Amino acid sequence: MAAMSVIGIDFGNESCYIAVAKAGGIETIANDYSLRGTPSCVAFSPKNRILGVAAKNQMVTNMKNTVFGFKRLLGRKFSDPFVQKELKHIPFKVEQRPDGGIGIKINYLGEDNVFSPEQITAMLFTKLKDIATTALQTQINDCVISVPSYFTNAERNALLDAAAIAGLNVLRLMNETTATALSYGIYKQDLPAPEEKPRNVVFVDFGHSSLQVSACAFNKGKLRVLATASDPQCGGRDIDMGLAEYFAQDFITRFKLDARKNQRAYLRLLQEIEKLKKQMSANSTRLPLNIECFMEERDVSGDMQRAQMEQICAETFTRVERTLRAILHNAKLRPEDIYSVEIVGGSTRIPAVKGLIEQVFGKHASTTLNQDEAVSRGCALQCAMLSPAVRVREFSVTDVQPYAVRLAWDAARGEDTDMEVFPAFHPAPFSKMLTFYRKEPFTVSAYYSDQVPYPDTFIGQWHIKDVQPTSEGESQKVKLKVRVNIHGIITVASASLVEKKQDASQTESIEMENANENAQNNQDAPMETNGSPQEQQQNGPETQEDNNDDKKDKSKEKPKKVLVKTIELPIDARTHGFSQQELNAYVEQEGKMQAQDRQEKERADARNALEEYVYELRGKLSEGEALHDFVAEDQRTRLVNQLDSLEQWLYDEGEDQNRQVYSDKLTELKTEGEPIKQRRLEFELRPGALDDFALAIQLANKAYDLYKGGDAKYSHLSEADIQKVVEASKNALNWLESARQTLAHTPRYQVPPHTTHQIRQERQNFENIVNPILNKPKPKEKTPPPSNPTAGDGQPAASDSQPSEMDVE
Repeated sequence: MAAMSVIGIDFGNESCYIAVAKAGGIETIANDYSLRGTPSCVAFSPKNRILGVAAKNQMVTNMKNTVFGFKRLLGRKFSDPFVQKELKHIPFKVEQRPDGGIGIKINYLGEDNVFSPEQITAMLFTKLKDIATTALQTQINDCVISVPSYFTNAERNALLDAAAIAGLNVLRLMNETTATALSYGIYKQDLPAPEEKPRNVVFVDFGHSSLQVSACAFNKGKLRVLATASDPQCGGRDIDMGLAEYFAQDFITRFKLDARKNQRAYLRLLQEIEKLKKQMSANSTRLPLNIECFMEERDVSGDMQRAQMEQICAETFTRVERTLRAILHNAKLRPEDIYSVEIVGGSTRIPAVKGLIEQVFGKHASTTLNQDEAVSRGCALQCAMLSPAVRVREFSVTDVQPYAVRLAWDAARGEDTDMEVFPAFHPAPFSKMLTFYRKEPFTVSAYYSDQVPYPDTFIGQWHIKDVQPTSEGESQKVKLKVRVNIHGIITVASASLVEKKQDASQTESIEMENANENAQNNQDAPMETNGSPQEQQQNGPETQEDNNDDKKDKSKEKPKKVLVKTIELPIDARTHGFSQQELNAYVEQEGKMQAQDRQEKERADARNALEEYVYELRGKLSEGEALHDFVAEDQRTRLVNQLDSLEQWLYDEGEDQNRQVYSDKLTELKTEGEPIKQRRLEFELRPGALDDFALAIQLANKAYDLYKGGDAKYSHLSEADIQKVVEASKNALNWLESARQTLAHTPRYQVPPHTTHQIRQERQNFENIVNPILNKPKPKEKTPPPSNPTAGDGQPAASDSQPSEMDVE
């Protein structure tokens, strides 16, 4: 686990959350500001990029170069009506790129630069990756990223491109409502058994910019999404905009100030309204709104209560109700079929939204889940399931493809040229095999057949190459695998040419088909042959099992068989997303920007270290402070002047020097500052060292007194040994007294004649002489053996067990 951490990222329009799968469960990671949510903001300065919390903090002062809300621009063209609507609410410059895409124009490193929304998203992902790497102390590669369920192929591909630029390996793009459902279901112990009727739960995710609702069926160890409903244009920010419009009009009437003509003022108004909206969720009383120096150095004020807000934003709440009712229709459920309604997303805290949920579903909104972190936790769980590094309880997740998908092709004659391959709310991931009969290369195209929140229904075009007629001039059998992959992206995964060759000698082969299928070779339209709800269980195009084996065994018939040979065909794909060449260029550019960020951080750290040392040293040199007495008057005056000059330099020409200049000046300053600090440190430690030495001498003298008093502890020592102790103590005491005298007469600002280290060394030398003598063990007395109780002179042997005269009496 430590070597391979798996994370889930909830990429929101306003903020992001990161969760990690650990042995103890799922944990949300705090960022470098100790906050669990990281704002989806990227800012640029003349020296570096500013990401996350720091970017949002300087949004008002660096408005033109702070990019936010870019999630809603991913994979779109500049001419998209949806994009044009978004541009009305953003203060930074956006222009059309030569390919028709979106270019975000900012000033970076003193130059004008144009970045795509995918590049900006990659920069944010880089920050999230760094946060996770720092928190977990290990490299991060694998992740699962959340994506709105209504995102189309173009937007999903754009998000994958952004992750690739950031160096993230995305195991799955997971629909936000599905991630929420997973984090709800995997911990439930009371789910119905697989064979029982499932438990239907509705999940409502009302976030900053969009509303998503999904209906899910739960059984033990299994989650199946039934249907989804969404409104990409309905979110908490629409309430903010409605209130901002109200207050802007109010300020024109009362203060003659039009906030809409001043982007900075309007941005501040939105920030204050967001705070007011949160307060109104908890209070129904009238609440004030005050902004100082709003415009023209004038203060403004206003007030509002919850009922008034609900009236102003009635249209938004109508759209919420419409989406809530749509899920019942899409999932073919009645309110009584639903077990509970779980809410997530910051905007579900609004009482009016909870009231609508109760009105539509007839149930109180349940707050079982963490409204901000449920999506990231579900993504982390899914990442753990997909990663071989972590063991997780088995839990099957079947998602849906929310839009119907139609496949079109070029036909040789006037037959139908398209068919619906995936109806709306078809299970995903899923693969289907389509059989074509062709004599030449051909092209298939995929389109959304439903109304989708994207101006172009085109999904992709795939040109199948190297198709040739048989030697008899007949059409060849070509099998296409059309797939909704694990990211929810529709693609033609493979194309195979199926050649049949009769082989009478061969009796058994798993790569066989009945010869009577040749009767179909005059068809140009495709034929759906099989499909599987799990991609990993999908039989490859080269294998088709015969379901009539049992009948053949019973009848003992051996029909003619043909050996099937499959040849993979090359495919030219034209889909959304960057080419590999573009992607490589963006990865290289991102690497250079990361190097610039690191260089700027090192430079800033070196400057801060020098500035900090200047302030610290000058403060401690002041009268009455710690270092004042440890430097001579003339040196102190010179050093303080030097520090003043250095401070002035830091805020003048030294404001923007390279890292080495700051490091050199700090090293030079430390050659003067550190000896002063060392003298003070010596002064503080020396008394303790002297006292310890005096105590060691005192203990040795005490041992000598005990010896003189006949103490048994030292009675075994010889006179010569004791004399060594006395001599060593005398010499040590003389040295100690001399050192005390010398040190007492040495000014504090001079280098001390005796350092703490020297004193400790003298004490160690003294103890090395004295301790071996004083700790010398007593010699053991010999005890006579029991078999010879008398000594050599016929008298009883002296021993500890010999009874005394008193004992005998």
